[in-house]
Amino acid sequence: MSAPTLLVVAHGSRDPRHAATVQALVRRAGALRPGLRVETAFLDFTLPSVPGVLDRLAADGVREVVALPLLLTRAFHAKADIPAVLRGAPAGLRVRQAEVLGPSPLLLAAVERRLYEAGLAPGDKSSTGVVLASAGSSDPEAIAVIAETARELRRTGWCSVRPAFASASLPRTDEAVRALRAEPRVRRVAVAPYVIAPGRLPDRIAAGAADADVLADVLGPAPELARLLLERYEDATADRLAAVAG
Repeated sequence: MSAPTLLVVAHGSRDPRHAATVQALVRRAGALRPGLRVETAFLDFTLPSVPGVLDRLAADGVREVVALPLLLTRAFHAKADIPAVLRGAPAGLRVRQAEVLGPSPLLLAAVERRLYEAGLAPGDKSSTGVVLASAGSSDPEAIAVIAETARELRRTGWCSVRPAFASASLPRTDEAVRALRAEPRVRRVAVAPYVIAPGRLPDRIAAGAADADVLADVLGPAPELARLLLERYEDATADRLAAVAG
């Protein structure tokens, strides 16, 4: 029995940096599993579209697909948009939706990687406050996951960690930077964008980090994210095999 194709489903953006970053991440994940067919599709703004890729896979004779939402939290896109578009898959193509990427210790490791690449060192953790800046969501479940991720990052040794949001939720990045400045033990403030690829909202995060000491890069094609894509794929295929065995 051949392995299901991995279809990574990204949101899409008018910003060409977004698609380039997503494709770089997907290539890195594919390189970790030679022989696994890995495809990328976008919900909006960017081609190839999800229906277009599903049609092509069916025409190629593919019979099973694991659709992996390239999302850090389980909000509207994962709950509604992606299931809706997957329901339109061609007849005979079995599609299983994998879980979103977060939460995961690998995401925390990727955040720390970007902070260190921006100039911090492990020895700076006890005196550095971090703004974990996400895109934002109106979904309470997604907001709760970001808050818990900030707490988990704080437990790794950073002096203080505050969540912030570029849209839909408060506080904004600049507000969280000011709040950290007011904490007596914080000697420097770093902003860690908790987003995968560049675009309008990450640019808003960067603008809000103007008064921070350090601004890390987006998570992008970090090796931890590439491993996480395969971890979510393997979880989904394990569920499939368990269902067949049952």
